[in-house]
Amino acid sequence: MSPEPSQNRSQLIIAVLAVIAIVAHLALWFSGLESQHGVNAPLYIALLFGGIPLVGELLVKLFRGEFGSDLLAGISIVTAVILGEYLAGTLVVLMLSGGEALEGYAVQSASSVLQALSKRMPSVAHRKTDSQVDDVPLDELQVGDVVIVFPHEVCPIDGTVVDGHGVMDESYLTGEPYMMSKTPGAAVLSGAINGESALTICAEKLAIDSRYAQIMKVMQSSQQQRPRIRRLGDQLGAYYTPIAVSIAIAAWVFSADPIRFLAVLVVATPCPLLIAIPVAIIGSISLAAKRAIVIRDPSVLEKLDQCRTVILDKTGTLTYGQPKLTQISSAADFDPNEVLSLVTSVERYSKHPLSEAIMQAGKDRKVATRETSEISEKPGQGLRGMVAGRSVQITNRKSLIAEQPAVASQLPPPSDGLECVVLIDNRYAATYGFRDEPRKEGASFVQHLGPRHRIDRVMLLSGDREAEVRYLADRVGVSQIYAEKTPEEKLEIVRSETAVADTLFVGDGINDAPALMAATVGIAFGQNSDVTTEAAGAVVLDSSLQKVDELMHISRRMRKIALQSAVGGMAISVIAMFIAAAGYLPPVAGAITQEVIDVLAVVNALRVAIPPESLSDY
Repeated sequence: MSPEPSQNRSQLIIAVLAVIAIVAHLALWFSGLESQHGVNAPLYIALLFGGIPLVGELLVKLFRGEFGSDLLAGISIVTAVILGEYLAGTLVVLMLSGGEALEGYAVQSASSVLQALSKRMPSVAHRKTDSQVDDVPLDELQVGDVVIVFPHEVCPIDGTVVDGHGVMDESYLTGEPYMMSKTPGAAVLSGAINGESALTICAEKLAIDSRYAQIMKVMQSSQQQRPRIRRLGDQLGAYYTPIAVSIAIAAWVFSADPIRFLAVLVVATPCPLLIAIPVAIIGSISLAAKRAIVIRDPSVLEKLDQCRTVILDKTGTLTYGQPKLTQISSAADFDPNEVLSLVTSVERYSKHPLSEAIMQAGKDRKVATRETSEISEKPGQGLRGMVAGRSVQITNRKSLIAEQPAVASQLPPPSDGLECVVLIDNRYAATYGFRDEPRKEGASFVQHLGPRHRIDRVMLLSGDREAEVRYLADRVGVSQIYAEKTPEEKLEIVRSETAVADTLFVGDGINDAPALMAATVGIAFGQNSDVTTEAAGAVVLDSSLQKVDELMHISRRMRKIALQSAVGGMAISVIAMFIAAAGYLPPVAGAITQEVIDVLAVVNALRVAIPPESLSDY
């Protein structure tokens, strides 16, 4: 958890006080002032106003049973005062407070993406009522309100364009570096920047539920959660502390010199060193955010590189989630174009995944759309409507045969892909076949998981028909599939696989949410469902398998740099402890040496936020 701003300020004040005290002490010493108390007066002030508060905080931790490595700093400060090594004690105060101030600065710097997000969002919206336009606070907008977005403004809410033609820049939210065309019926995202033309949109969500607000929430929660790798740093410190104290006591016993006890403790103080781990985590969160990946649970960064099984959802994950109408089988007494015209007229009012494919096919064939009435889309009954006095029903094969068994003989053989059946005036008219093509990077992504990421098994898990799932699996190179699975069955499969090895599950639909939560790491393609993004540990805003690969590399890089900083810095500190125990590193020199080690460790951790030349390798 990142330090509070007020705590950061107090640590910075103490650090500045310690620096001023040290400089003043050295100036008085070099001036030849004979009074020892006069020379040490600045150090007394620093220890009084800086050392006592720090030791007090450490005592509170001690009473709570938190035996971290920063306990060494408290022992060092107290020992330095007892032995009259006031300069060494003040250096430890500087080390402790300066390290925590550095953490605060690093966290603040790494959080620039979140800060930029919060500054972009407008506080008011232009609500249109009849012919009047009023500026209202964003939180007063209701679902169904009509809002005007003027040229170059940031869109304040999620909705649908009802009037106007233009473009919007959604790159800040989706990662797509293109201007997205917006016409009536097109969806718009809060946070997108409008182009040259004013657009009128109808709000579909409250401001608090908008995509932009959800991104803000997950970014904030990702900074507030404390991942296991940080606790690992505390555990290392808990082992490290008794080792350091043991070396210090041994040095005192064998040399009969209490100064060596202090020297070892001073050089052993690694409080800022362990700050390197959360700095690396926050830096990785920032790097991921800049790549259109939101880390909801920072422990994802620790766990992802340890996963050995990858479970992939099908629609919208390995495919584009945009089926295309590829086959039309019409009954002999129906004109295909006439049927398509009637179906297109009805499908305009549906949000079914196949509706867009049918609408696009209608545009391609230039069929006319007509006035439609009595639209209904009840669960299990398909889509119904009246077009030019004719009844139109779009349903599936199974439901139709259950209602009209005699129709089964008129249907063509089932296709491998998706399909729907059309009835006109309650008579079988046509069967439409669809294909949802695999992502172009799907095969190369799957094939590189083993050699590049040490993945042992790749599985395809879907609720679609087995023929469609097998078709896709063959295209992308996945041998193990589970088809026609309910959300409950998906959950059980993921649980059983996770019991064997750490799993990564990638999905995008609401029915994927339980599986996302059950997997060791759940990654959601986040444009479709707030439920899914809430269940996932990480959200890929730009629906791309390359982004999943980038996150896997960010995770590996974070672990490497964080452990390199912590373990490497501790190893150097242990060497310095033995040098101090032998009497070759006095307390002041030891404090300076440890400060250098700590700063190097933190600086090394900060480089995790610097993007390498490439974060993908396929």
